[in-house]
Amino acid sequence: MQEQKTNEIERRHSTAQTAIAPAGEVKAISTAKPSEHKALNSANRTFTPPAVPENTVEHLSSDPRIGLKGYLRLLRILFSFLFFAVRLFANRRNWRFQKMTPDAEILHAEGAKLRNKLLALGPTFIKIGQTLATRADLLPVEYIQELSQLQDNVPPFPTPEARAIIEQELQAKIEALFQNFDDAPVAAASLGQVYRATLQTGQLVAVKVQRPNITEQIEFDITVLRRLVRRLERYPNLIRGLDWNGTLNEFRSTIHEEMDYLQEVRNAEIFRKNFESWREVYVPRIFPIFSTKRLIVMEFIEGLKVTDVEQLQQAGHLPPEVVRLLARTYLKQLLEDGFFHADPHPGNLRVMSDGRLAFFDFGMVGRLSMDMQSQLISAFFHIVERDVEGLVDDMIRLGFIELKKEDEEKFKPIIQGLFDRYLSLKLKEVNFKELTFDLAKVIYEFPFRIPANFTYIVRAIMTLEGIGTLVDPNFNFFEVARPYAKGFMFKREGRHLRQLLIKQIRGEEGEIEWGKVWKLAKMAFKYYWRGENKL
Repeated sequence: MQEQKTNEIERRHSTAQTAIAPAGEVKAISTAKPSEHKALNSANRTFTPPAVPENTVEHLSSDPRIGLKGYLRLLRILFSFLFFAVRLFANRRNWRFQKMTPDAEILHAEGAKLRNKLLALGPTFIKIGQTLATRADLLPVEYIQELSQLQDNVPPFPTPEARAIIEQELQAKIEALFQNFDDAPVAAASLGQVYRATLQTGQLVAVKVQRPNITEQIEFDITVLRRLVRRLERYPNLIRGLDWNGTLNEFRSTIHEEMDYLQEVRNAEIFRKNFESWREVYVPRIFPIFSTKRLIVMEFIEGLKVTDVEQLQQAGHLPPEVVRLLARTYLKQLLEDGFFHADPHPGNLRVMSDGRLAFFDFGMVGRLSMDMQSQLISAFFHIVERDVEGLVDDMIRLGFIELKKEDEEKFKPIIQGLFDRYLSLKLKEVNFKELTFDLAKVIYEFPFRIPANFTYIVRAIMTLEGIGTLVDPNFNFFEVARPYAKGFMFKREGRHLRQLLIKQIRGEEGEIEWGKVWKLAKMAFKYYWRGENKL
């Protein structure tokens, strides 16, 4: 069967020879120096993949065979999640957050089953599971903990199909493009897989190829899910307080961006520019002339995973310093740049031999408006300064909760109780992931939710916290950030930050305390003129 499939691919290649680029042109492309790529890329060459029909579902449904396949897919999805849906909605008010209770153990087991079903259903549901792993306002904490283990590792698709996609995208034969192209991928994920290859120039590269028909498959699955959500919306008591449709819309938008590899190229260039003055950070060079919506060719980077503690130590790198560097990059990304890598798992990071931290895979990024950055800096400052009153105001402004004025006084003691629990600990012992789960408990008394535009922030920080605690048990994101907290107030303009600065110089009765003014002035002097407390 596999041999027949390979022969069919080869047959399609032979019938498409008229579209293959002339050998001289291919040689010019594959041996070009980086400085020549722009000129060659504009020389009447456009690498645009075949267009996908606008209404993919209508296109698929027009074929009775695919329609039957879709119907069976719908049944499989329904049967896979019916038990979990009934269980969650029927017992939503009784979810248990205490550890090691019988109910918690049962929910952990159910969460593990859900994780396995998501893996079995394929790319769309792997990505959905990873998104849900950040939504402590939608699922019980035990499910969240299980879904947090969901890895984007799936069996690879056949290499002959990958080669066919590359040749179709670049309109040239593999042998003309590369001196060497490995037979097996070095990594396979839900949307694509990566091969090691060598250009005709001798440059070692990583070639990321998108899975065949992935756009149609994901669009069909999303449409099925949208129809299910619309049916559930007919029963408001069943999904009260849960923004499933908003979550699905956010997911659809982000996964389509992630599937556009040309957008990933642009994201990488933005990230590179943001860190061009940081000698400790490296972004692999991308070869635009070999990159299309379904294909990326970039510099292959040798290095160690940030979680390989023993190997890092043997290579002379200090694991705690590596994690602190990673944390500092995220302070810059979130609070200075407003543009951040949203998927910093160990597979997307490497420690190079010279100690530089390399970032890969910029398909999933987050963006923050100037106003959102200012509000986030304010919330960040109140967390590290342990200012409950200020943090509650930030939560309301950021959309984590909508409260009537009379309910604010009821809400603040709940947050104060959470802070009292953590105030008894040293800052380095505070676990951001557990704090996020504890905050989610207020959903049962107040309309608490994680705004859709914060999903990526939560995901990134939770992943960062997981890496940190694995590499250095004493690591805490906020402990690393604390020395820089006030400095961020000088980096952005905005009403919230002006109010925050004014708050720092007033006493309990609202009067100006000149001692605090002098202290703030000295801090500003250190920040602007001496460069202290800068990232």
